[in-house]
Amino acid sequence: MRFWKAVGDAAYGLLWATALIGPLAKLWQPAKKLLVWRRQLGIWSAIFATFHALLILDGWAEWSVARFLGHEFVPQLGRLARMEPGFGLSNILGLSALLVALVLAATSSDRALRALSPRGWKFLHNGAYFVFYVASIHSLYFLFIHYTLSFHKRIPEPDWFRFWMLALVGVVVTAQVASFVKTVQNFRSEATSRA
Repeated sequence: MRFWKAVGDAAYGLLWATALIGPLAKLWQPAKKLLVWRRQLGIWSAIFATFHALLILDGWAEWSVARFLGHEFVPQLGRLARMEPGFGLSNILGLSALLVALVLAATSSDRALRALSPRGWKFLHNGAYFVFYVASIHSLYFLFIHYTLSFHKRIPEPDWFRFWMLALVGVVVTAQVASFVKTVQNFRSEATSRA
């Protein structure tokens, strides 16, 4: 479990950097040098996320859709029962983020940029923020909700990283809001100077 969590954390760290570079480049001129790294960081994030998903599907869910969605066979009941509220939804969110990340990784090339047109490619690749926020919700579920009294085993100690994770999400949200405000202010000042 620690190994697939570490791989997921690596995927998320790369995704975080990918999501932060765009707004940071609008806010701070020297950060524009980092824009060339977004494509590679996003591709590596998708690769690590794929590996994370495969480790979970093979090592924990054992390729069972029911287990992936949080259902276990309970001998006392003689049937499958949902064991962890929210677990299946969190896994569906993680899988959704992965599927979009794979589409983005597959179209992260100059050839795809030419085929889709710059405007179409940019529209598609704004989906990186969807991936970031959905992956954040997936991760936050496991950091804050999953291992509670509803967990039918010994509850582990709270993850030391959970508040750092909130801070990482907060940094991207803050950078995006500040970038949006700066973009609107620049537009208004340009419109005023033209008038």
